[in-house]
Amino acid sequence: MSERPPRETSGLESGDPLRGAPPRAPAPETPGYTTTPPPGAGGPPIASFGAPPVAGRHVLAGWWSRAGAQVIDGLIIGFGGLLLLLAITAPFSIGFFAGGDTGVVSIIVGLLLAIICVSIVALLYAPALMARTNGKTFGRMVTGIRVVRAGGQPMTFGFAMLREVAVKALLFGVAGTITGGIAQLADWLWPLWDEENRALHDFIVDTRSVVDRS
Repeated sequence: MSERPPRETSGLESGDPLRGAPPRAPAPETPGYTTTPPPGAGGPPIASFGAPPVAGRHVLAGWWSRAGAQVIDGLIIGFGGLLLLLAITAPFSIGFFAGGDTGVVSIIVGLLLAIICVSIVALLYAPALMARTNGKTFGRMVTGIRVVRAGGQPMTFGFAMLREVAVKALLFGVAGTITGGIAQLADWLWPLWDEENRALHDFIVDTRSVVDRS
């Protein structure tokens, strides 16, 4: 009895968009040709003008493009939070300049409101954009990358909320607080040595950051 061939251990599940197309079967032999027969004689067909290219493999995004997108998105979220804060506190802004205890209380309340405003913008910004653009934010658009799901499913609002908010912001935010920022630092730097350029949050939700070819 012949031995069964070993299973492929690439680490990518079946249907993963990062996998290349399956190997093409060898061309059938054509009588009279010792090599691959030419087009029209049982060989490969001639590609017609305007035919779509053969589906290829995604190109994984590099660490610098991911970091650049993160910085740009962070600036956008901060600016959006500032605008929301100004809109909310404009009628009461004089309290920030009052003297004594009233001024201190106003500053504390203002800081709390700032955190809330930034959190609101962060909660909606990435999930809404990623669902609309199938994995992109403004930062990713600038750096030419997007996020894809390993199973090939589209990027929905709920899944983007899971990835960007529940895992990246909350899970690693809490873990970073407990570990003094080590967990977040490890998450940010992990793509530098992972063979598929995955951050730790990519392992949890099974996503990849790839070069955007759209």
